[in-house]
Amino acid sequence: MDFRTTIAIVLLASVSCCGSQAWAASEVPTPPETTLVQRKEASEAVLRNDVVALKAMAETGNSDAIFYVGYMYYEGKGVVQDYAVAANWYRKSAEQGGRVPQAILAEMYANGRGVAQNYAEAIVWYRKAAEQDWPAAQLSLGLLYYNGQGVPQDYSAAAGWFLKAAKSGDAGAEYDLGVMYALGQGVAQNYAVAKGWYRKAAEAGQIDAQYNLGLMYWRGEGGPQDYLQAHKWFNLSAAGAVAAETRDRAVKARDMVATKMTPTQIGEAQRLASIWQKK
Repeated sequence: MDFRTTIAIVLLASVSCCGSQAWAASEVPTPPETTLVQRKEASEAVLRNDVVALKAMAETGNSDAIFYVGYMYYEGKGVVQDYAVAANWYRKSAEQGGRVPQAILAEMYANGRGVAQNYAEAIVWYRKAAEQDWPAAQLSLGLLYYNGQGVPQDYSAAAGWFLKAAKSGDAGAEYDLGVMYALGQGVAQNYAVAKGWYRKAAEAGQIDAQYNLGLMYWRGEGGPQDYLQAHKWFNLSAAGAVAAETRDRAVKARDMVATKMTPTQIGEAQRLASIWQKK
């Protein structure tokens, strides 16, 4: 097995759709700041699916209401789903300076949802949100730099944005940063550093990070060779995988490393994986 080729394939699979852990608008985080009374009124209208009331509040300048009208149209709650209308409302909210609607609007431009796909415009809005320390926007901005979408391809810039998101604990960014250190893309190649980032993401449950961490233990990259740890992380990656291809890849690797282990070692690796799953 070619370790470097395998790792590259995993990274490219994660970034091709612009986001290894891309934040979805449907998660509905807290909108831009407003007064407590306005927030309560807007929240109650959302629970009632009362778009008419939200629009009335929006006309008075209620920033929560402006944001939530966009959300209602995005999700089709209380109205017929309409991404174009949602984009208009999210733009109004984004122009007020809120990092959340800025990130959502960027995502809509990146994916051509409700607006013509425009990576350059996505970059503008992701950057605004990223500069306000929104980890998901930092990750997405890094991925656009990595792929050269909307900007010239720039691994160094990508790594910089991944690092900002990773420092906030974003597992997807931790994983992508690990890959870049393993491959020496935008940073000096350093297996030990790559392994450290993979471990952070793996401990957070990131399936590809668990797989790549297993590979590093198997090959003795970034530290001593350790079949027991390799088996453990391959096992965890297989257990958490949703796609059959991802699960089969981890199972195959686990079974290959098992041929180098004693039954006692395999049992210990399985015990460690079980302990991790019970955390």
